[in-house]
Amino acid sequence: MIDRILDFFYPPRCAFCRTLLRTGTGLWVCPSCLEKLPRLTRDEQRRDVPHTELVLAPLRYEGVVRESLLRYKFGGLTAYAAVYAEFLAKCIDENGISCDSITWVPLSRRRLRQRGYDQARLIAEELAKRLGLPCERLLVKRRHTRPQSGISDREKRKNNAAGVYAILNAERVKGKRVLLVDDIVTTGATLASCAGVLADAGCAAVFGAAAATRS
Repeated sequence: MIDRILDFFYPPRCAFCRTLLRTGTGLWVCPSCLEKLPRLTRDEQRRDVPHTELVLAPLRYEGVVRESLLRYKFGGLTAYAAVYAEFLAKCIDENGISCDSITWVPLSRRRLRQRGYDQARLIAEELAKRLGLPCERLLVKRRHTRPQSGISDREKRKNNAAGVYAILNAERVKGKRVLLVDDIVTTGATLASCAGVLADAGCAAVFGAAAATRS
C-alpha cells in the first residue's frame, strides 16, 4: 500500500533518461535505455590499474550514463545505487571474479557532511546484497582533497590521491580477496591509491569495480 501511494505522488522514472515508468515493476530503467545504453564489451570492461588484479566497469561514462551518475552523486538520487549494482553484479559474474568481501573508496569527513551520503558505499552495499558477500568499511580518507573530477591532468590526479587513504584494521584484510568499489573510474588514480593500501596491509588480491569508466 505504501509503495502504491509513493508511486502515485512520486512516479518512478528511468534512472538514465528520466522517462516515466510503469508503477509496480520494480525497475528503474526503461526498455529503450536497456537496449541503447553505452555498454562496454567484455574486453572494454576490464581496466589495468596498479595494485589491482583488474578493474571492471559495465558502462561508458557518456551521455545518459554520465547525466545519471551526476544526479546520483550531486542530486541526492540515492535509489540509483541499486540500478548501478545490478549492472555491476552481472559484469562481475560474467568475468568470473571471486572475492571474500566488498569495500569502497571512502569520502573525507568534510565531503560526507556536505553530501550527506557516500555514493560509493551505497553502491557497494547494494552490490554486496546481490553477490551475497559482506560489505565492510576497511579504509578511511585521512584528509580532504580536491575532487578528482576537477583535475584533468593524469599526473596531478595521481598526486592528489597519493597518501590520502589508510587501512582501519589490517587484521581484517590479511590473506583476503577484496572487491573495491567506486562510482566512476577515469585515470584509476584513486582506485590505485586505495588498492595499494589494501595490498600493503596484506590482501591476497584486490579487484576494482565502478559503475562506469571514461575509457
